[in-house]
Amino acid sequence: MNPFHAELAAAIGRATGTPFEVRGTSAARGGDISEAFTLGDGTRTFFVKTQPAARLDMFESEAAGLAELAAANAVSVPQVLCHGIAAGKAYLVLEHLPLEPHGDAAQLGRQLAQQHRVSAAQFGWTRDNWIGATPQPNARADDWVDFWREQRLGFQLKLAAQNGFSGPLQRDGETLMAGLAGLFSDYRPQASLLHGDLWGGNHGYLAEGTPVIFDPAVYFGDRECDLAMSELFGGFAPDFYAAYREAWPLDAGYAVRKTLYNLYHILNHANMFGGGYAAQAQRMVAQLLAQIR
Repeated sequence: MNPFHAELAAAIGRATGTPFEVRGTSAARGGDISEAFTLGDGTRTFFVKTQPAARLDMFESEAAGLAELAAANAVSVPQVLCHGIAAGKAYLVLEHLPLEPHGDAAQLGRQLAQQHRVSAAQFGWTRDNWIGATPQPNARADDWVDFWREQRLGFQLKLAAQNGFSGPLQRDGETLMAGLAGLFSDYRPQASLLHGDLWGGNHGYLAEGTPVIFDPAVYFGDRECDLAMSELFGGFAPDFYAAYREAWPLDAGYAVRKTLYNLYHILNHANMFGGGYAAQAQRMVAQLLAQIR
């Protein structure tokens, strides 16, 4: 057995209270950021994500986010077994859930609305975390517009400038940040518990249809952020949206603000992957400025 697997087996044994001996591994989908595989002993199977040791904080914050979501007792999430460093690699071990792409989408909508009912006194979270491979600041704030301006939109625009995306994107982005309150003139969101990165690839269903969400970027913010992200790349059934709206109707201004919230993710994609995302972000900024003016 290689040293990494041996150290993982020992960590799993400590976490479960039962010795674990690796008898098989299999590659698994772990998102765009981490390498992932399953580890089994013939009876039990666990899901493992790995990163370079310097990124242990990524797994520590993910584990904390999954614990926060689990405490909400709403949408199911994988149980965290352990995380740490083994043989020079950071790791996160989760229970292995055999997920399918389709299931009870209406239940997911209702449970997400239930999760969003969990609120906090301030926006932000107890710690910073990550959105993909990008740090995500979560310093607590009383005002949502200030939080979004400084810790979401402004933070990504600064990264974009550092990555060479300047010109109209920065100029119009500054104008948008200055006029941001115009998109919230009749809307005051509560600080809801958010998944934070709710695109189609971060949810699935157990065989009996029970929905599961994973790979979170948790914080407390406007619930519209999760709904907007779910629309950005598709992958959610119409029943999901119908059930959510029935459980907790959305404000009419969501139709405009979802572009603002998805701008954050498109800017993040520009900063991580480059390509045409910066041009898409510029178009979104122009669209939002037209609404403000």
